[in-house]
Amino acid sequence: MSVATNVFAKMPNNTRITAEAAEFIESVRFEDIPEEALRIGTRCVLDGVGLFVAGSEEHSVQILAEEAAETGGRADALVLGQGNTLAPVAQAARVLGTAGHAHDWDDSQVSKDPAHIYGLLTHPTIPPLSASLVVSQWLGGVDGKRFMEAFLTGFEVECKISEWMLPQHYMQGMHSSGTVGTFGAFASAAKLMGLSGETLRHGFGIAASLAAGIRCNFGTMTKPLHVGRAAENGVTAALLAQRGFTADPEALDGPWGFMAVQGGGASEDKLSQGFGKTWSIVEPGVSIKPYPCGVLTHPTIDLMLRLVIEADAKPDDIEEVIVHAGSNILNPIRYPIAANHLQAKFSLPAALAMIALNRQAGKVEFSDEFVASSAMQDMQRRIRTEFDEEIEAQGFDKMRSRITLRLKGRENVSGWADERYRGGPENPLSDEEVEQKVRSCCDGVLDDKAQSDLINSVWKILELEDASMLAHKLNG
Repeated sequence: MSVATNVFAKMPNNTRITAEAAEFIESVRFEDIPEEALRIGTRCVLDGVGLFVAGSEEHSVQILAEEAAETGGRADALVLGQGNTLAPVAQAARVLGTAGHAHDWDDSQVSKDPAHIYGLLTHPTIPPLSASLVVSQWLGGVDGKRFMEAFLTGFEVECKISEWMLPQHYMQGMHSSGTVGTFGAFASAAKLMGLSGETLRHGFGIAASLAAGIRCNFGTMTKPLHVGRAAENGVTAALLAQRGFTADPEALDGPWGFMAVQGGGASEDKLSQGFGKTWSIVEPGVSIKPYPCGVLTHPTIDLMLRLVIEADAKPDDIEEVIVHAGSNILNPIRYPIAANHLQAKFSLPAALAMIALNRQAGKVEFSDEFVASSAMQDMQRRIRTEFDEEIEAQGFDKMRSRITLRLKGRENVSGWADERYRGGPENPLSDEEVEQKVRSCCDGVLDDKAQSDLINSVWKILELEDASMLAHKLNG
């Protein structure tokens, strides 16, 4: 069987995904958006702006911000962390998008498909939010309702494409937030710019060829750059399409389209869901993350915290920690000993060592200084992971794990992680907890008054006459 035939066999015949996505972007109106989508979307925006501020401290983001400022060009939008410095809209989007994902603390798309692997799904907010924020500055006069209309349009397009693709996309090493995130950013930019018809479809074609990001770069500066490039490339695709740049107008479809080539095809059963019939942000929902690391680690971190507190285990009491999990967790969470904060985001021993030492795992713990400390390096070496065939056999629909905590001179303590993980739709963070997270993100960058101003502005986003003022508040 030829490669072309094999790929074609995985893609349903005569799909209209590109056309339907373009029609949705062009036709959807603020009045069409459910109240619950607006409520959850406002929480996601609040979470996102906090992450932009937190990311502005990261060395990777500072490198990109300096590059954007020194490159110069059209003065379209503010460069994060560079005061009043302006840069071309796509470059500003690159900096923002990278900052939003720099801590791996941004929200996660949810699926109820047992065939899906969690990594297949995107971090949906940052690409369309970055695009909406920079394009709003460039255009000027974008009020809060129009801003949310564009943001949620991109969010919906991104989530549906990710949900419909087959798991091969992630399993072969692609990073969905970098690849599919490009379409979310494009959809938001295109909505604000008023693109329509064939122009929209050509924009999807441009975005499809720009979409990139491979998992080998997890644990490095380039992992968050995937999301920065998704924001940048989505905006670039909209700008080029507006100028008449052409591409395949059916680039999400067919044997050589994005979903076949990068995703192994699409689920024919799901395509009837369509865009905006049921909004993905509401059903199946989105997870706002309590910890700045891969969501696959979160139930295990919460379990470790519970066991340590219940046993009142001090660091010196812990002889060994054994984590049992399946390949869906152990393969991507791949660092046995983290040397820096980027590796720690993909290391169960690192995250659990933070809990053992400080009983928390936040911005302070996920720093190079803390991860490299002798206490952290020693504690990580007391923690090991084991592949568990019993857990593996239960499938990948949940993030399952269990821990055995061996204590010196005391009985072992063990338990199973709660499958209703904290932050997910079944066990969401409260509004107050989201606010607390934003404040922890902003600590050391914005003072208390500026934090309150930013938070209150997002809660009242639908009343804003000019949503681009949020960008100024990010820079203090």
